[in-house]
Amino acid sequence: MTSERIGVLAAIVSSALGGGAAAATRFVVGAVDPATLAAFRFGGGFVFLLPLALLARSRWPHGRDWIGTALLGLMFFAFFFIVYNLALADTTAARGALALSTLPLVTMIVAAVLGAERMTLRKTAGVLLAIAGVVLALLTGLAAAPPLAWRGDLIMLAATLIMALYSVWSRPFMARSSPLGFVTASMGFGGGCLAVFAAASGGFGVTRAFTPGQWAAVTYLALGGGAAAFYLWNFALERTTPTRVANTMTINPLAASLVAAVIVGEPIGLNLIVGLAAVGVGIWLASSEGGSKAQK
Repeated sequence: MTSERIGVLAAIVSSALGGGAAAATRFVVGAVDPATLAAFRFGGGFVFLLPLALLARSRWPHGRDWIGTALLGLMFFAFFFIVYNLALADTTAARGALALSTLPLVTMIVAAVLGAERMTLRKTAGVLLAIAGVVLALLTGLAAAPPLAWRGDLIMLAATLIMALYSVWSRPFMARSSPLGFVTASMGFGGGCLAVFAAASGGFGVTRAFTPGQWAAVTYLALGGGAAAFYLWNFALERTTPTRVANTMTINPLAASLVAAVIVGEPIGLNLIVGLAAVGVGIWLASSEGGSKAQK
């Protein structure tokens, strides 16, 4: 039980760091293109994670698994976060994080479609409740949102589908290596390709005009939103169930709202609080089962 509590706590911290990363992205996204920003986050994140993986003597992918690891790294740490950054160029950190917090539910749907998990009536009810919460949060706050927030919200929902596919497809590779070894390797492929692209396209040239605050934001994205968040997420997965870990994603929009309110002045509305509550209840309802089922 102590190990499980430590795992859940690690997941909560990871989700909070991810929410802070959404706010940091909003702070700096106007000064740097989405691909270069993702290169900062995951190229830098890989630099921080690699020594930890080596010190921990993590098991690395082997044989043909390197091909799958590379493709998943490109899909998630490159393509997904380019889409993620594009979304946050149009919508607010809180709204974007709230849309992303439906990840456990989207993952359940994807897993059911791919035959990896059975969708029950309870899970379906949770999905519908959480989606209703997201719609409430996004629609009732439309007047206070940026003009193109609707477009950013839709882009973020598309990004959530990409992340759900990664979550389902990556599990066999992670099981055959180790969570830290896999995430370090896949982040290296994704972040490395982004860094090469950013360097070739001159994306890093914008750093000459960076303010100290913008440097602080990209440093946080690499260390907090990249290395620490994903290390803690995998640390949690080693100690408790994926469902309990995924449930902590509801912390993400709350952290994004609080940090964005401080650094970019985004308002915290009642609609976001109600939407967050609905998403949380929906995730709990969809991912919890009574009795022995809860342990499976």
